[in-house]
Amino acid sequence: MATRRLKDTRAFTLTELLVTMAIGMVTLAAVTTTFMTQARFYNAQEQVNQMEQNARGALDVITRELKMAGYNPAGGSFYGVTYSASQLMIQADLDSSGSISTDSTKNEQIVYAFDNANNRITRRVGTGSTEVLADNITAFTFSYLDASGASTSVSADIRQVAISITAQTANPDPNYAQNNGYRTYQIAATVTPVNLGL
Repeated sequence: MATRRLKDTRAFTLTELLVTMAIGMVTLAAVTTTFMTQARFYNAQEQVNQMEQNARGALDVITRELKMAGYNPAGGSFYGVTYSASQLMIQADLDSSGSISTDSTKNEQIVYAFDNANNRITRRVGTGSTEVLADNITAFTFSYLDASGASTSVSADIRQVAISITAQTANPDPNYAQNNGYRTYQIAATVTPVNLGL
């Protein structure tokens, strides 16, 4: 009796394997490209969020301390905000001693300055060491205003301080053509310390 050979239908032909591998590679390339694009977008958005939070946080701290400028319950002699083009000096008699302490733990004399060489805002309490308040800052400007809103350079006449902070992302975004790839964010506020002029 002759044996009959049946064609095995469970195997793939070489052509079928090549077509399947090509489809798989195209799908994998598409998924990888999508993932890489999403990762770059997420990274850029994360840097923008950090930049905005950095600038807002710095302005919040400065504003909060500036609102206490001139607090003087014991009748001491100081201005509250001392005029300077290069730094913002805030004074408040928080312990009601009648004088401003330069002790680094008292927070009665605080100086903010812009470190242009390192792109950051620094904060120093009294004679203590200088600390970084915010980094990746490209501009920190402030101007002093009198009771009528006009610019003044006399410490005794200061009633408001206008502050502007410009921050940038820590790293350039290759998909952003302006400013060498660095995104920027500017925030400003005019603060009226209630204790000035009393």
